[in-house]
Amino acid sequence: MWKKVLLGFLILVSAAAGFFVAKAQVTMNSAFDHVNRDYDTALRNVDLSGIKVNSDNQIVNILIIGNDFRKENGYNAGGLTDTMIIGTMDMKHGTLKLTSLMRDLVVEIPGHGMNKLNAANSFGGVELLYKTIATNFNIELDGYVEVGFKAFQDIVDKVGGVEIELTESEAEYLNTTNYIRNKKYRNVKVGKQVLNGSQALGYCRIRKQGTTINGLRDDYGRTWRQRTVINRVFDKVKKLPMSDWTDIANSVFDHVTTDLTNDQIFSYMKDVITMGTTEVKQLQIPVSGYYRSGANGEYACGSCIVMTSGDGGAWNTSANADALYQFVFRYDGKEEFAYQRSGEDSSSKED
Repeated sequence: MWKKVLLGFLILVSAAAGFFVAKAQVTMNSAFDHVNRDYDTALRNVDLSGIKVNSDNQIVNILIIGNDFRKENGYNAGGLTDTMIIGTMDMKHGTLKLTSLMRDLVVEIPGHGMNKLNAANSFGGVELLYKTIATNFNIELDGYVEVGFKAFQDIVDKVGGVEIELTESEAEYLNTTNYIRNKKYRNVKVGKQVLNGSQALGYCRIRKQGTTINGLRDDYGRTWRQRTVINRVFDKVKKLPMSDWTDIANSVFDHVTTDLTNDQIFSYMKDVITMGTTEVKQLQIPVSGYYRSGANGEYACGSCIVMTSGDGGAWNTSANADALYQFVFRYDGKEEFAYQRSGEDSSSKED
């Protein structure tokens, strides 16, 4: 008898769970409808024939692009890819990962020769940017999400701001430049504080001046700041009820473009929840020891970062492509990732 009661209870629970999941999907689909879709630029349509790319059915890689879309004071920016991050959902190892690709990296842009990675989008949009990443780093991407700065600012405000620790040089720079566009918010201080959307956006844009709390400068510091703020936002969003998720989505998705369908997005959300992890592992390309600064006029791109095989010599992407492969496809997240060339002992984990 008790078995029948237990079975009936389980059926009831399953039905209830199914109802709430279905209801959540309907609610979220309404929010996802605000997202701008551009299936003409779907990454799955990009011709990668002749290019070796790594992929895994249990690992999803999404290209996250930060674009400076704005029209103000006579300035019209069509969109500069100042942020390029590969977001990885690693179901094999139960790990979430973020990899920053620095904008000033010298890369081979198919059909356009050697230039900064940031230039690929200008030459041929998201499709050429993807082909450039595949050519230089041998990775297959499953989709992209392009986020305008306005969306970034809005989501920080929606979660109540993010706590950030500023150094003296960062605080001074933010208070005396237009990186915080709204002048009334140019009142940040040294030390820990909660930054609103306008302040957090300015913090993430710092590049030429200001040193982070861990001693990083220039684009190395900027990409670290970007990953740090994304992590802080993620930490706050995951604690919010579903009703707040939809409220955030409705306010920011108008400034987001993607080639992912609603079903794909919702499926990825469920997978992240199923994984049960809240920690996000981070990597920056180029990795330490495998790059040098470009000489004046080298590659005709001004201030550049030249990837090398570790000897500080000629341009070579193999080591950094190898580091990306280890981090995305083999690293299990149990220890800090420290890259060493394949064939050597490494703290990245093989299955």
